[in-house]
Amino acid sequence: MNEVDFRVFDTLFREACQRCFGHPMVEPLTETESRLMYARIFGDTGLVIGWKSIKNYSVFVLSRAAGKPENPSVATLDTLSRFVMGAAYTTEPERKREAGHYPYWYEYKAKWMERGIPPAMVKPARKKKRFFGILVLAGMLVVGVVVFRAMLLHGGQGAGFADHFGNVSEDSLTQRGWWVHAPDSDYWNRRGEMPGCLTLYTLRGDIWPDSLNRPVIRNLLLHRIDCDCWTVEVHLKDFVPAQNWQQAGILLMEDTGFGGASMRVSIAFNDYNGVYPRSGTILIQGVVSRGKQEDKPEEFVHLLLFQTDSLRIHPLLSRHLASPALRIERRGNRFRILYADGVLETTSYKEISSQDLPLQPRYVGLFALRGNVDSTAAMPAHFTYFGLDCCTP
Repeated sequence: MNEVDFRVFDTLFREACQRCFGHPMVEPLTETESRLMYARIFGDTGLVIGWKSIKNYSVFVLSRAAGKPENPSVATLDTLSRFVMGAAYTTEPERKREAGHYPYWYEYKAKWMERGIPPAMVKPARKKKRFFGILVLAGMLVVGVVVFRAMLLHGGQGAGFADHFGNVSEDSLTQRGWWVHAPDSDYWNRRGEMPGCLTLYTLRGDIWPDSLNRPVIRNLLLHRIDCDCWTVEVHLKDFVPAQNWQQAGILLMEDTGFGGASMRVSIAFNDYNGVYPRSGTILIQGVVSRGKQEDKPEEFVHLLLFQTDSLRIHPLLSRHLASPALRIERRGNRFRILYADGVLETTSYKEISSQDLPLQPRYVGLFALRGNVDSTAAMPAHFTYFGLDCCTP
């Protein structure tokens, strides 16, 4: 590595720590923190960086002049770049076969060079405050280890999480445990255009099996699920899709690379009926895919909400989509899907499906897409609320 590569690595490693822990790195990582970061990188990317290497890198970055020399491999730099950039889940054999030229590292480096930003130097605490800071950090780490061990012992049951999207800046989202997958810079930069909402656009892309298009959802906002018994819920505002396959909703995944099983539940538009034209419909659709082992997904929810002909005749019907909400409950292998129309923000939920599915989701995502078509417009989907509540099985 030359001097420029070392400086890029400095920024990259700090960003990886920021994403993993939700705060800047101000002290070398402990063994516990290094193991946690190892697990997070492996869970998100499918690739391995040893925890001892992570610990050594943290020492090197914070005290490069005095620390032990480090020279991370290009593969390691690519893995860190994949983690920071929210790349699709893969495996080492797949990376060697499809991306052995390590494109994510070179893309990250190129963007760093374009920005012309020096390493994100985080100033350590002043000496007079250092002892107090060490005590606070030690206390936080002890609490974190206790909570982490308790989660492991009790099936990962957490306290839950709620987000009203009052602040959708990159730093704020990261601190709240979110990260974006496959960002489209133009539309991702418009996520805060409506105050009090997270705005995603129905961009081209899908995870439906397609021999011509790789699975991708642009600006997919992901959050980890750290419990086995839970309820997830989203609220939308004025989402009235009008073209194929505009939709927005919840995506559940076993991994972040679209290789494992997944489920999506969304408010969607459809006027496709093979070669024959049909009247457009707005519906609640639920689709489950069992991963690479099966070629065809299964549509397990298809609830008609409106015929678009009816909306044209009676425009006030669109009020039912003023504040719609979706909820998914998991109890063991039993998944319960509920929907509340948007006439009032306090409209009650109604069950639309309940069935057993062999799915072990570890990630939940908020998404908007229009399928792999170019003729459909990119319309906004305004998310006003997300909730994740853990429960006792």
